[in-house]
Amino acid sequence: METITDLIRDVPIPKMVKIRQNFDRTHIPETELAGVVTRELDREEIGGKILPGQKIAITCGSRGITHYAVMARAMVDFVKSKGAEPYIVASMGSHGGATAEGQLQILRDYGITEEAMGCPVKSSMETVEIGLSAVRKQPVRIDKYASEADGILLFNRVKPHTSFRGRYESGLMKMMAIGLGKQHGAENIHHQSPGIMHELVEEYGRAVMENCPILGGIAIVENAYDETYLVKGLSPEEIITEEPKLRDLSYETIAHLLFDECDVLVVDKIGKNFSGDGMDPNISGRFVQPQYCSGGIDAEKVVILDLSDETHGNAQGIGLAEVTTRRLFNKMKLEMTYPTGVTNTFLHLMKIPMIMDNDREALQLALCCCPDAEDQTNMKMIRIPNTAHIDVIEISEGMLPLAKANPNIEILSEPYELAFDENGNLF
Repeated sequence: METITDLIRDVPIPKMVKIRQNFDRTHIPETELAGVVTRELDREEIGGKILPGQKIAITCGSRGITHYAVMARAMVDFVKSKGAEPYIVASMGSHGGATAEGQLQILRDYGITEEAMGCPVKSSMETVEIGLSAVRKQPVRIDKYASEADGILLFNRVKPHTSFRGRYESGLMKMMAIGLGKQHGAENIHHQSPGIMHELVEEYGRAVMENCPILGGIAIVENAYDETYLVKGLSPEEIITEEPKLRDLSYETIAHLLFDECDVLVVDKIGKNFSGDGMDPNISGRFVQPQYCSGGIDAEKVVILDLSDETHGNAQGIGLAEVTTRRLFNKMKLEMTYPTGVTNTFLHLMKIPMIMDNDREALQLALCCCPDAEDQTNMKMIRIPNTAHIDVIEISEGMLPLAKANPNIEILSEPYELAFDENGNLF
């Protein structure tokens, strides 16, 4: 890499300023969550359907929901209070390397274990056909363990999807269509035209509700700080009518960068625990299918420095950046990354960008390759830890006037040089 190092050696890295982006902080305290979940389930339309002795499956997916285990345990305890027998089913499409053990490991990472939940936690990639979709007459399948239940309670976060727009995006409908569908369901939907994905999610989800004992579910909306903004119990009928309203609410509460554009966006870590795409395009602006989705910041170049531990080597989303590091490349596990690409067909998500030996060179490369920069001597750069935590971030000195003009931004420091270690890395 000596040739590249020599080419970029003298590229200056701008001084940075620490800022805080302020969003609505309304949330439900952790100590109250179990009670709220219980109250939402304890309605005749949902909990009233649970009878003593019934086996009740509770879905848990791969998304990093804040206080995930607390709320899952509350759902388990509620089912037990009705005299029924709960168990948790890993419901996450092809994640976890499309293996049963890989999906169990994801749940363990979130604290969802048999010991912590007080009930069995089951994982299988085996599915059973439960019927045909109403419009396209396609076979719809769900998890084998879920199919054996007397009743199914859904549990998921409602938020904007990263690849499509529609009445139902990430939420309970998608949990039925893709989460419970496992690798087969995810592949079935993703292998059709991306332009109809929103239709397929609803079509498959409705088929599950019509052919399986769906009791309802718990829908979570989070605020910009990944805190629980709202917990809502939905009956099957309410999933159809109310989930689109929760989706609209999530667009209002989701975090976003308070800048329209920059030259270089630096993301410290990506991972499946932050977003299905490794980094949330609603923040990064790098959409899998930009012809169907838009939003986020407009960055000419994106640099990704590392993978989260929780992603277990799954580097999906790396292909949305132009530059990365050897540290990330060495952590990337193809056996964890590629199955998701085969399932969702978005092979460009797995493409490997230019690899630099350290963080300093990665930044220098990106900075010197921005021909559209407004001022080459005063580059606009933003650095974020990941797309799930963007309250306290860093911006380059050249962006200070924009920050000072925004009442929702606090300036937390004077300009400073980035502190690279002896190996040229930031951490």
